[in-house]
This record gives sequence, structure tokens and C-alpha cells, in this order.
Amino acid sequence: MTGGDVLDIARDGIFTLLVVAGPVMAIALAVGLFIALFQALTQIQEMTLTFVPKIFALFLSLLLLMPMMGSAMGGLMTRLAERIVAGG
Repeated sequence: MTGGDVLDIARDGIFTLLVVAGPVMAIALAVGLFIALFQALTQIQEMTLTFVPKIFALFLSLLLLMPMMGSAMGGLMTRLAERIVAGG
């Protein structure tokens, strides 16, 4: 295995990580910004107000995006297995 092969595998893994985690992180960011704006406008500084809606949004997004995430991770595993079988 050459250095180029290692870089290809690492690049593929990082891209898969971004595809899997990116949408969930973007949803968490959007919900967090919305809650922060709501708190700034209403001057309500309740700690649970920041966590509970974000947790619900993350769980819902995970439920909706789980098939896409599983497909991306399965594709990565398939590509890695093919490289192992091919010997490089």
C-alpha cells in the first residue's frame, strides 16, 4: 500500500464523515441560532430552552436521515472491502 492509497482512503473516509454528519450538524446549528435569536428578542434566559428543542430536532433529523447515513457508511465499507480484496 502506497502513500497515495492511504490518502485516497483517508479522503474517502473524511468525505463520508461530512456527508453523514453534515446535515445533522447544520440542523443543530439552525435550531441553535433560532433559539438564540428567540432568547435575545424575548430576554428569556432559561437553560432548558436551549437544550430541549435542539435535542428534539436532532432526534427527528436522525430518524429522517438514517437511511441516507446508513447508505453512505455502507458504501464506504463496500469500497474499503473491494480495496482489501483487490490487494491494494
